[in-house]
Amino acid sequence: MYKIVAKRELAKDINEYVIQAPLVAKNAKPGQFIILRVDKEGERVPFTICDMNKVLGTITILVQTIGASTAKLAFLGAGDSIEDFVGPLGNATDLTEYDKVMLVGGGIGGAVIYPQAKLLHRIGKSPVTVMGARNRSLLLYEEEMRNHSERFYPMTDDGSYGEKGFVTNKVKELLENEKFDAILAVGPLPMMEAVCKVSKDYEVKTIVSMNSIMVDGTGMCGCCRVTVGGKTLYACVDGPEFDGQLIDFAEAKARSKFYKDFEQDHFCRIRGTGPK
Repeated sequence: MYKIVAKRELAKDINEYVIQAPLVAKNAKPGQFIILRVDKEGERVPFTICDMNKVLGTITILVQTIGASTAKLAFLGAGDSIEDFVGPLGNATDLTEYDKVMLVGGGIGGAVIYPQAKLLHRIGKSPVTVMGARNRSLLLYEEEMRNHSERFYPMTDDGSYGEKGFVTNKVKELLENEKFDAILAVGPLPMMEAVCKVSKDYEVKTIVSMNSIMVDGTGMCGCCRVTVGGKTLYACVDGPEFDGQLIDFAEAKARSKFYKDFEQDHFCRIRGTGPK
């Protein structure tokens, strides 16, 4: 069992959990993920590692309550325990070779770019960060990202904070006026696809994180397959981060919706809002 050390609500239906997992924390690096089971009957669900404390032996994950398993997790709080917590899984992403990096986050994508910002800041290569959300209440890790970025640009769809518009508006503006060696863009598939389309015109390497549907996390089930440069790869063992300009986003978006109706039905049953 893995104890929940702390829990805090960052926005409606978005919770941050700090989990006691010493062996995972000892080996974790930015870009990797974990797979957990809430209880013995639970499904295996992957979450990006958004922070780690190797001294205290803790891992921080960000969870949006959108399905059955995340709804179960939302019922738990500090002091409760999770049945299984496996990791670190996937490949770490090392951006330290680049001199100037742009980090682009959309929604809970901030969970993925935050550890990269911390690492780059620590070695004296603070990134330029662009973060977007529908409104200010959904702009996550703002203070943390400001503290670890050379410059920070918040974007909101409704203009309630920062600049009004999509992250691609700011990405294009920055690329017009500055030279970047690499971009890490993490968020909803349409957002990452849009960033890749913009950056391609400027010939800037763009890395994206593919949070595909996943079961075992070891490359055995093939559930998280994604087409990259015409080849079938697996997000769990070949990723989860890839060259975004080689991703077949049309296929990825179609696959992401495959179990949507089934998951929504199960989610409603757990919350007591569906048919018995």
